[in-house]
This record gives sequence, C-alpha cells and structure tokens, in this order.
Amino acid sequence: MIRVLIVEDDPVAAEAHRSYVERVAGFSVAGVVHSGADALRFCERNRVDVVLLDFYLPDTHGLTVCRALRAGGSEVDVIAVTSARDLAVIRSAVSVGVVQYLLKPFTFASLRDKLVRYAAFREQAGGAGEVAGQADVDGMLATLRTPDHRSLPKGMSAETLQAITEVLASAAGGLSAAAAADLAGVSRVTARRYLEYLAENGLARRKPHYGQVGRPEVRFYPR
Repeated sequence: MIRVLIVEDDPVAAEAHRSYVERVAGFSVAGVVHSGADALRFCERNRVDVVLLDFYLPDTHGLTVCRALRAGGSEVDVIAVTSARDLAVIRSAVSVGVVQYLLKPFTFASLRDKLVRYAAFREQAGGAGEVAGQADVDGMLATLRTPDHRSLPKGMSAETLQAITEVLASAAGGLSAAAAADLAGVSRVTARRYLEYLAENGLARRKPHYGQVGRPEVRFYPR
C-alpha cells in the first residue's frame, strides 16, 4: 500500500481528501494534519510515501514544507493540492520536486487520476538497476502526465478516456483492444481508438503479442 499523509488546514476539506484517497485501490491514509509543522513532525516519526499538500497553511507555505523535507534528507514525494495559480509558485513547486500539481476545487476523478499515475510511476521507477535508454526515461516520466481533455480530438470524450486509462493502469500484463472494451464497457473500435491516442501521447506503449497461429495481436501496456 502507498501511504499518504494529508496536509490540509480546512477540516472539512481534509476529511473529503481522506475519503477520496481511501477509495483508490492501493492507497491508504497514514495520517491527517493541519499545519506545516505537524506535517514535518509526522514525516519524521512515521513512514509516509507521498504527501498530499495544501500550500496555504496557517503556519507556513507548502513550498517551505517541501524545502524543509528535502533539507532534512526526506525522499517522500509530494502532490500539491492547492488553489495557488501563480506561475512563480508552480515553477518553485517543480524546483523542489513536487511530482503532481492539482488545482482546487477538484473532483474525485481528478485526484484518482493523479494517484493512479503516481502509483504507475512508482512501480516503474522503484526498482534497482538502470534504464536501457532514453525511451525508458521518457516513458516513466510520461506516466505522470495527464492528457489535456479540453483538446481531445473530435468525437472523443474525457469520460471514456478516463475509463480506458483506468483499466489500462490496472493491467500490468497489458490489454488487447477487445479486453479493454470489455472492461470499460465500450466497443472494440472505441477502445482501440482511445488506446492508440494514449500510445501516441506517450501514456501507453504498444507491443505485438504472438500466439500459436495467425497474425500477432497488438497489446497495450501502461507507461
């Protein structure tokens, strides 16, 4: 399980975030705190994999928390959950190692997408050894990217793309278009179109699967 610390000063929002995280398979809530100082203390004393961090805290800014974590040698990952839209803040977030940036207000589906992509990234990047080449590095970093649903090709919907993305993310062994169609409840043609879209945007990879007879079947794998 990926252990999440929720850092949010608003108790109502904190409870909503807890509920959201607990609904995502593979994640558990390690704790909920309401200030930057409490977040740093919690991370010192408990195992935390990722911090869901609000930036506007009563005692400090979330970026200060990030810097303190790094200064203390912590390798915990940070997903910013904030209403901060200032470009300077976003640039600073990148510089201190924030792996995802989610603007408030957001839906459960939006947070779930960030968490699923983060889990996929951890799975790919968590082992020992080396990558084979640049394509592997690009592929791992691509798992953290989310397609711009506002600019989808004509005839494609964000809801269907989300469904296909989710079934693919849970299929470590890959999926054919037919299998993805069954799991997502769409036609095979539709599933293939969305899988190809993910592959073309670096969010999935294609690989031929050779059976005993006939032409090889194309399978899609999560990045």
